[in-house]
Amino acid sequence: MASTETKTATDAGSVEAGLDALESAAPGRASFRQTFTGKILPPLVATAVVLVVWQALITFKVVDDPTKLPSPADVGGEFKEAWLEGKLLGYIWTSVSRGLLGFLFALAIGTPLGLLVARVKFVRAAIGPVLSGLQSLPSVAWVPPAVIWLGLDNSMMYAVILLGAVPSIANGLVSGIDQVPPLFLRAGRTMGATGVRGAWHIVLPAALPGYLAGLKQGWAFSWRSLMAAEIIASSPDLGIGLGALLENGRNASSMSMVFEAIFLILFVGIAIDLLIFSPLERWVLRSRGLLVKG
Repeated sequence: MASTETKTATDAGSVEAGLDALESAAPGRASFRQTFTGKILPPLVATAVVLVVWQALITFKVVDDPTKLPSPADVGGEFKEAWLEGKLLGYIWTSVSRGLLGFLFALAIGTPLGLLVARVKFVRAAIGPVLSGLQSLPSVAWVPPAVIWLGLDNSMMYAVILLGAVPSIANGLVSGIDQVPPLFLRAGRTMGATGVRGAWHIVLPAALPGYLAGLKQGWAFSWRSLMAAEIIASSPDLGIGLGALLENGRNASSMSMVFEAIFLILFVGIAIDLLIFSPLERWVLRSRGLLVKG
């Protein structure tokens, strides 16, 4: 009997040691070849396929009207001309600086608003449905009243961004807080984490996944709102951003310029996601043990 118990204890210890080793084991740093084939090559192949199909439509005269579909070379010429004239980076910076600053304003307003809606029942009942309605309202609808209220200046741009992004950020935080286990809140109150301390040390960290999803959506709404404002409310005093560039291409009936603006808008959206939100998502997943560092 004693030998059987000893064997059972040994087996249990072996299993536990094996599980500990499995949890602690982490793959080494990925090689350049793995990174290239897994992350760099697929988008390059997809881009090459799009360019080949695009050029084929021109070559085989499926679309033979250059005013409707310019060739890749024509669009490349627009990029080259803007670069040589020193305007390309200016187009990007004008819109990106407005978008990021407006998003920071929306973050500063949407975060406390989301906390207030999530934690105070009366406030939630009063303005919760309004936030949901504002989130579904197209951002372009705010451009005409913002122009009338504030005129053609940057304050109008920021107002449109705020009205588009704040509801998404606030609703994302509310959704994240709703998914926080009540045990976390009770444990925080037991340790004295109430009020602002409880919100900072307990509620926000636990609601981080939902909050981050709201931030991503808030940035998307910020960027779309800004493009709508730049397209509709163009003015020499506002400079030429990507939305204004798109509108200038339409006014000039230049599809090459229109495609240039579309590609730049797409490029900025992808770059912001890869440089800011993707690392944040990986950090959140890794901090919760859902992504192995490697």
